[in-house]
Amino acid sequence: MLAEDDPLILDLVEWVARDERSHADLMESWRTSCPRLTVWEDAVDRGYVAREGRLVTVTRRGHELLSSHGRRAA
Repeated sequence: MLAEDDPLILDLVEWVARDERSHADLMESWRTSCPRLTVWEDAVDRGYVAREGRLVTVTRRGHELLSSHGRRAA
């Protein structure tokens, strides 16, 4: 379950779901210099997104997350 303080995880999952994304694109777009902001790692750990070779995809659990928050994949 998504905690109230994790809206960035929801945003990241929605962003990945909208279009094909490479891991490099994700790292470039979602990079941060804050070591406490671990959006990518948290999304992977919670099973919402997965890396498949060079691409990042939304998992079934990630699609369920989007649906439960009224967001849709493209």
